[in-house]
Amino acid sequence: MHAFDVLGDPVRRRILELLADGEKPAGELTEVVQSEFGISQPGVSQHLRVLRENGFTTVRPEGTRRLYSVDPAPLREIDTWLDRYRKFWTQRLDALGTELARGKRERRMGTDP
Repeated sequence: MHAFDVLGDPVRRRILELLADGEKPAGELTEVVQSEFGISQPGVSQHLRVLRENGFTTVRPEGTRRLYSVDPAPLREIDTWLDRYRKFWTQRLDALGTELARGKRERRMGTDP
């Protein structure tokens, strides 16, 4: 499965968002996803399996619990792919930064644009 196919699902994106803050047990992930998306525990398990099998997460057993964490390798690959397109928004963000700085300077000096 291609990385964008994996990340195209909002449930899987939400799981990665939850894991961005650090390792979490499967039960905690399931609880949040069930409450937000209304899907069953087996449905959440299926999404966790897709993430794991496609390299986006790792899992380690701790007693009876399964702890999930983000594996950054596929995300780095996506970031590398996006490099080609970054120019489309970087220039605009730089221009926005310049305008914001100009506005702050003008307010500080007490002049209107």
